[in-house]
Amino acid sequence: MNKLKVLAILPVSIAGRLIVSSIIDGLRQNNVTDICIFDELFENDLKLIIQKNFDLIIGYDFSPLKIKIDNNLDLKCICYFADNITSTTSGPEWEKYYPYLGNKDVYTFFWDKAMIAEYDFKNLFYLPQFTNFDIYKNNNCVKEFDVMFAGRLDTDIRLNLFVDLMKELPELNFAWFAIERHYKDALNRTEYKDLIKNCYRGFIDNEEDMATATNKSKIVVTMNSQGISSLNYRTVQTVACKTLLISDYRDELSLYDGNLPFYKDVKDLANKIKFYLSNEEEYTKTVNICHQIARKNHHSKENVEFMLKKALITNT
Repeated sequence: MNKLKVLAILPVSIAGRLIVSSIIDGLRQNNVTDICIFDELFENDLKLIIQKNFDLIIGYDFSPLKIKIDNNLDLKCICYFADNITSTTSGPEWEKYYPYLGNKDVYTFFWDKAMIAEYDFKNLFYLPQFTNFDIYKNNNCVKEFDVMFAGRLDTDIRLNLFVDLMKELPELNFAWFAIERHYKDALNRTEYKDLIKNCYRGFIDNEEDMATATNKSKIVVTMNSQGISSLNYRTVQTVACKTLLISDYRDELSLYDGNLPFYKDVKDLANKIKFYLSNEEEYTKTVNICHQIARKNHHSKENVEFMLKKALITNT
């Protein structure tokens, strides 16, 4: 596959940028060396780039398909969705580009097993989240944070759960990473402003720094906001670093054979955090088992290889 010429699109979405970074890593791990990266957040010279003769365009949600259609590009397209396809979360113009997902040269990979039945078009494949285990790995660093959360506290449910958790466990050191506007928004919406100020650690938008922050944390808490059954990208990132992840309940916890802990409510979450922080043997056993499962099934190399084989071999 080293002769394949690929145009990879880094989207504006922060989550999408991290996911596409793992896709790009997976391309390189599969010996795809001719990769041109177009960054929608910073670049504006797309017309010069698309003059090149690419074989494939790849990216997150509708980003690559939009570029393909708007510029009438005759090349295969891979879209990886970790958002509801028929929603503005996957792009403000999703209704315009949705019909093109049915084209024979477009290949859609979707992360939520329960929701995939809602869509009926060619070349649609289920593919849970994956990451680059060469970046996300245990580095045996000193743990600075007891509990970490990364992402938006954009709903009252999310904000209240996180604040209530800090109130339940005042003795612990919490870390929250998010963009500044989400930090300011949380401050405006909560009466517990000191808790938010004390836990906020700034913004991370790259894989290396996120891997470092995850390694510095004993436990990462996740609250899935998209999909029905799926686990978000934070899950596999954390597991890859051999840091303990505690998730809200999702059906796809079964991917980890019942070994990944989940919580029902804030009391249950607080109890599980206290249990794992005080039981080193159970902590180590859990992170090792989950790491082994993820490394086997959710590594960027094998999952991007799956995407390439579907796009390059399937002609439906």
